[in-house]
Amino acid sequence: MKKKYLIVIADYYKDISKGLLKSAKDLLPKTSLIKVINVPGVFEIPITISKNIKRHDGFLALGCVIKGQTPHFDFISKASIDAIMKLAVENKKPIGNGIITCLNMKQAIARKKKGREAAEAVISVLSQK
Repeated sequence: MKKKYLIVIADYYKDISKGLLKSAKDLLPKTSLIKVINVPGVFEIPITISKNIKRHDGFLALGCVIKGQTPHFDFISKASIDAIMKLAVENKKPIGNGIITCLNMKQAIARKKKGREAAEAVISVLSQK
């Protein structure tokens, strides 16, 4: 049976998001069904996954948060990642965390292939017996 994947990607940093998405899609099985939903920022990822949790087997949360001059970075990162973990555990469905948190754009550019690692995690959990 074909696995159904939902990729929810925050495209606030479009260049970084494109890299995350490409690296994730390159790893997902070619025979799988893949849907991509774009959201403005990482804070919108958990609710989007929640609205679609029953329709897919596995999920990828992709995006980037870059630290600025205020604590906003800490609040958004923690709230988003905590919500994603809670969704995964409560629904017993894998959600690959491909939200990269960086101190600057240089770090983000160096990590824009991390979508692959999120895809690997989801594939691994889905293959468990």
